[in-house]
Amino acid sequence: MAHQMAAEPVLSVRDISKTFTLHLQGAQVMPVLHRLSFDVPRGSCVVLGGESGAGKSTVMKMVYGSYGTDSGKILLSHADGVLDLAAAQPRQVLAARRGTMGYVSQFLRAVPRVPALEVVAEPLRERGVSASQAQQQAVDMLARLSIPQRLWSLPPATFSGGEQQRVNIARGFIAPYPLLLLDEPTASLDARNREVVIELMRERLAQGVGMLAIFHDAQVRHAVADAVVDVQAAASVAAGSVSA
Repeated sequence: MAHQMAAEPVLSVRDISKTFTLHLQGAQVMPVLHRLSFDVPRGSCVVLGGESGAGKSTVMKMVYGSYGTDSGKILLSHADGVLDLAAAQPRQVLAARRGTMGYVSQFLRAVPRVPALEVVAEPLRERGVSASQAQQQAVDMLARLSIPQRLWSLPPATFSGGEQQRVNIARGFIAPYPLLLLDEPTASLDARNREVVIELMRERLAQGVGMLAIFHDAQVRHAVADAVVDVQAAASVAAGSVSA
């Protein structure tokens, strides 16, 4: 394991359960997770483990507020207090996304026709950083991730998959979020850029950032992971509870 586990969690997930209702199949209820609990300490990288389809991305979306929970709590250290994301209002979730938790997925979701430089600088602008300072930090981050300067003024929708993912990483890592959610952030990257991302993650961990991650890349997982959460076990219990 890469880092010493810290005591204080930035995120505490407590007994979350999740089912999906299949409305096109007679409203059949499909169990996904049953009473999953874990902590993400500051300065540590916690990896969601399990086979494909075990529910790792579902957990990530529940933490980010894109999916609701059937039960349980998702406690985030936010704004000098603790916010239960499982019970939060939409405006509270949006405030947490702006100020406390960054999200890096495999796929870039950006407003069409907005230049890459502005896409990357936006999280800083939302935090009140001046336009010139935000743009300079965005320039530094894009250069570090080997995005050619000729692309900075173009919308990322025109980029290759690997270039889009690097823009996504630059956007996610540019602001000082206390918690970073990383969903396969290196899936489309070559070896050189993968090393750059590992370096970025190690820097943020050293600064006390907590990370919740999904990595299918064993090299990246071994480089930064402090703990692995067995999502497979919670998924198996959920399946068994219905079939029993």
